[in-house]
Amino acid sequence: MVIIAAALTIFALNIYDKLIQTESPTRTSSTPVASKIIKKANLPVRLKIPIISVDAAIYEVGLTSNGSMDVKPDQDSVAWYEPGTRPGNEGSAVIAGHYGWNGDKGSVFNELHSLKKGDKITIVDEKNKSINFIVRESREYDPDAEATDVFKSFDGKAHLNLITCDGDWINVKNTYSNRLVIFADQE
Repeated sequence: MVIIAAALTIFALNIYDKLIQTESPTRTSSTPVASKIIKKANLPVRLKIPIISVDAAIYEVGLTSNGSMDVKPDQDSVAWYEPGTRPGNEGSAVIAGHYGWNGDKGSVFNELHSLKKGDKITIVDEKNKSINFIVRESREYDPDAEATDVFKSFDGKAHLNLITCDGDWINVKNTYSNRLVIFADQE
């Protein structure tokens, strides 16, 4: 399980490093901050993907001390990158989950590769409100690939991107050969 966590962390670090290097200028507004009413969406607590029997707890994660996206060691839950976009808000929310086996038990995203265009993904928030997303596409990435498109979106819409390991296990590198990202759009 530590190896799987390390593989996801390395990929997330590569993505995050590229993201920091390409950040766009901060948006500004002529409306004074004091007069703005900022309504935060409720926190996401469950990820449901019925077609692959996923019903997982969502935990907030940030960055580790070395600057990579943190991941939970738990193979049954998923990790939402909290410093990024909240699911349902404009932009790309990112959730990572493990792939692989620990003993006789598979991990939460073992069947993520089975998702097809049009499949439904649901986020349930702390008020039990559902936010639905529809799979747009899936992409395989090399673990060292530049993949800032996973964390960024400027089209004014809400997206949900799911990340996991995929491919073959490479013993020499203690990681999987690919990273799988599922891109979904709010319904």
